[in-house]
Amino acid sequence: MLNFTDVTEFILLGLTSRPELQLPLFVVFLLIYTVTLLGNIGMIILIEISPQLSSPMYFFLSHLSFSDVWFSSNVTPKMLENLVSEIKTISYAGCIVQCFFFIAFVHVEVFILAVMAFDRYMAIGNPLLYGSRMSRTLCVGLISFPYVYGFFISLIATLWTHGLYFCGNIQINHFYCADPAVIKIACAGTFIKEYTMRTLVGLNFSYSLLVIIVSYIFILIAILRMRSAEGRKKAFSTCGSHLTAVTVFYGTLFFMYLRSPTEESVEQGKMVAVFYTTVIPMLNPMIYSLRNKDVKEAMNKAISRIFLTK
Repeated sequence: MLNFTDVTEFILLGLTSRPELQLPLFVVFLLIYTVTLLGNIGMIILIEISPQLSSPMYFFLSHLSFSDVWFSSNVTPKMLENLVSEIKTISYAGCIVQCFFFIAFVHVEVFILAVMAFDRYMAIGNPLLYGSRMSRTLCVGLISFPYVYGFFISLIATLWTHGLYFCGNIQINHFYCADPAVIKIACAGTFIKEYTMRTLVGLNFSYSLLVIIVSYIFILIAILRMRSAEGRKKAFSTCGSHLTAVTVFYGTLFFMYLRSPTEESVEQGKMVAVFYTTVIPMLNPMIYSLRNKDVKEAMNKAISRIFLTK
């Protein structure tokens, strides 16, 4: 018979157990988090105030930035607190809430990336009909799906997390309540949770990635049919930023969630999780702004207006 424990809190072991590294890591991740907030909130404001960024592509990009802000804010503040605190705990309820929002915004992000790929296909494959077909109503409908579906899937997955049982071990080898690390310390209910986690991740990530791949196949065909070299160059440029974001985000998530939760995989996943929870949300605004002529022009105009007003 298993001796189940009524768990009220967990201990997050964090990134490292070496005290001399915790303060430097705190400074590094505080800087990354600050840049993430400034970059993504700045991108949302810039798209909102710039008339030249009123196309559907930037509407979807503003929602990607919104998702990145919540995605990072769900994990990073607690990680920063534990790096400088003697008590590295998180309540059971806090852990469940963190799991819920993490899974929700992971799915929101992957499906927004899929919607953005479809938008690029419509813009490059049907440029003359792009404005009429990508109406405001359609854009709102497309962007609503990731939120509704992401939060619904997260509710199901979180209920299975709540169904896990623990037998005294409350030390989570991670810096947030990641599913693989929580499953590793549970002593019952793990089979259903692990099965549903891998099934949901496999199906949803594969389905959204399939939309992206099919969209880009049609985009490539449309680009190759273009007679203008300048047109092909511009099309490749607008797609390059999106493909970079897709490759980095999907690569790390597949590595993290499609393996069985072993001690080795949890430890490796912890290092990978640093990348997609903190670094990627910081990089997304840079990827889309530094490689995008329209965004750079809108940014220059916004800065000029600020200085002229002063």
